[in-house]
Amino acid sequence: MTSVDVADTPPSSFLHYRQFHRGTIPRHALTFLFTLLWTRFRWRVLALTATSVAGIGLMALEPLFLRDLVEALTRFQPGQDIPWPSDIWLPFALVAGAWLLSAGFNRLREWVDLHTTPSLRMEVQTCLFSYLMEHAPAYFQDNFAGRLAQKVKQAGQAAANLLGILFNEITRLIVAIAVGVAIVAPQASIFLWVLLGWTVAYLALSILLARRCLGLSRALSEEVSRSTGVMVDTLGNAEIVRGFARGAHECLRQADAVLREADASRRLRRFLILMWLLMFNALLAFQISFIALAIDQVVSGTMRVGDMVMIFSLAAILSNNVWNLCARFTDLFENLGIIDASLETLNVPHAIADLPGAPDLKVPRGGITFEGVTFRHGDGTPVFTGLGLVIRPGEKVGLVGPSGSGKSTLIRLLRRQYEVQAGRILIDNQDIAQITLGSLNRAIAEVPQDPGLFHRTIGENIHYARPEASWDEVLRAARQAHCDGFIRRRPNGYDAVVGERGVLLSGGERQRVAIARAFLKQARILLLDEATSALDSETEHAIRDALWKLFEGRTVIAIAHRLSTVSRMDRIVYMEGGQIREEGSHEALLARGGAYARLWARQVDGFIADEED
Repeated sequence: MTSVDVADTPPSSFLHYRQFHRGTIPRHALTFLFTLLWTRFRWRVLALTATSVAGIGLMALEPLFLRDLVEALTRFQPGQDIPWPSDIWLPFALVAGAWLLSAGFNRLREWVDLHTTPSLRMEVQTCLFSYLMEHAPAYFQDNFAGRLAQKVKQAGQAAANLLGILFNEITRLIVAIAVGVAIVAPQASIFLWVLLGWTVAYLALSILLARRCLGLSRALSEEVSRSTGVMVDTLGNAEIVRGFARGAHECLRQADAVLREADASRRLRRFLILMWLLMFNALLAFQISFIALAIDQVVSGTMRVGDMVMIFSLAAILSNNVWNLCARFTDLFENLGIIDASLETLNVPHAIADLPGAPDLKVPRGGITFEGVTFRHGDGTPVFTGLGLVIRPGEKVGLVGPSGSGKSTLIRLLRRQYEVQAGRILIDNQDIAQITLGSLNRAIAEVPQDPGLFHRTIGENIHYARPEASWDEVLRAARQAHCDGFIRRRPNGYDAVVGERGVLLSGGERQRVAIARAFLKQARILLLDEATSALDSETEHAIRDALWKLFEGRTVIAIAHRLSTVSRMDRIVYMEGGQIREEGSHEALLARGGAYARLWARQVDGFIADEED
């Protein structure tokens, strides 16, 4: 038996966007990141900062302790009875203690990071995913699912990377510079100005070079995406390539795409070589100049040897931290750009959203009213103008008509996948624009022409309709939809994975799984959009009686091009050009001899239009 998780409440670690920043997501990367860190990780970020400050602060004191140690050694006269006088072992102990404590704070910071970075990555992803899932269907039609998933994952990883850069590398450099200024301030002023001047110039140069490097990195990323897209497109249509004997042509297209990728890679690598050559030489110039100044001060008698050692140690610490930060500047800008790009794509206003304080839909009967409905597509193409249609509770209505007449659009408007421009749609006298989307979707079961299935087991796909249902109810729904037979013939039965979008099932099998979900959902309103179009005649005949059992006590709207499918409906509505041209029972419409009767006659004569709305 398949084990299905029926929990409908996200775990406490799942950050829904409604729990974050008053239910809004900031549109800029740094605002988004700092708001999230302050509201969700405040104490952990403070702990990360404190341990970073302590770690580098103790290490930055090393030059002072080394100076005292060297000065003590220069004063020491061999042959004394005390091998390690206090003025030697004390600075030595301070140096060793600074190293050990600094290492300890660094390990503590890593332990805090262990409990921060993975959680931050997860919460960024769950926050953006929860917002993404409330977009209207039109949004997903305009954006590839793979691209959206990539944006969510990349934003989570980028946030994790920025946490390390902002609260480790930058923090360490600020503390190192502050301690360095305090150390060199009592010395000759030339040291202070060299330290500050070089640090500012080096960081500014690093930022300029990093921005240029980021542009080249993005160009390479675009070429990688392009070549990957060419490859995926070709592999996804391998049968077409083989059928037209165009393999050599596709290899040339792929070679051209990979060549462009290689050129972009060479440009980036060439720039990186020059950038690191310049940056490393500038770093060496600082160290050499700083130490040369110290030697000159010693030679001129204005500085002691211990002070020179202090300057030498300080230069090494500053150089190391400046180098580490500058090496991450490209990562800093790139990760900020990744989050900005993700927010730009994902964090657009929801086209269809619940009104504040909207109540849940109550469906005691299932009556539906389209009242003066006007609707145009986004490109301005008109579909309905003042459409009116009343469907009584429990009535079974068939929608027929030529392709483009608005049948499927009518169902999508009822599901509130689109918003009407004028008029109202009522369910049991409740305007669907005024109630919650979740309650509307719970009240309606739909069997579409091309059912979507998750890359999960057959049992999980059926159980998805009503997670609280028992396993016996799942099996009963499968038997009612004539699924049980083909499911049990599979090696793993209900535990068989159906593949991406159900690719491992035939079209008819996918439709039967979708019908089983409708049986299990037990919604008051049932929508069928060519629900049996992929079934052979024998299977359709076998399942027809089961469908009529499903229809009992429910309001049903069924779209069909095969008119025999809806001939037993209480009422048939013939649509054309976004208008209702005819309506009535099958017998009444045949007797009228209008458009429906002519369409019926063509199908009876053997011509069955294969159209899609």
